[in-house]
Amino acid sequence: MTDQQTTDPRTAQLEARIAELEKRVPRESSGGSGKTGFETAFWAMMHTVFPDEARKHLKVAGREQLLAARVYLDRWIARLDEQEAASTSRPHEKIDIE
Repeated sequence: MTDQQTTDPRTAQLEARIAELEKRVPRESSGGSGKTGFETAFWAMMHTVFPDEARKHLKVAGREQLLAARVYLDRWIARLDEQEAASTSRPHEKIDIE
């Protein structure tokens, strides 16, 4: 919607504020890393807010959570395999119907 189409002054004001915010948030970071400007800004802020030691602990904690999820999924898969093996190992009996 352009400013000419806007009849409500409040809507025009909000659209102007959004346009200003969009100018301030970078769309894409340079260097071809594939990260958006927002991601780059986020990680720059994280490096500013969290000391190196805290980031190290957070990374280790995240790894531990993934390992816990792996154990859970492995156990779930093993149960499914056991159920499948139990259901296929049962001998079938042929019953003649007269």
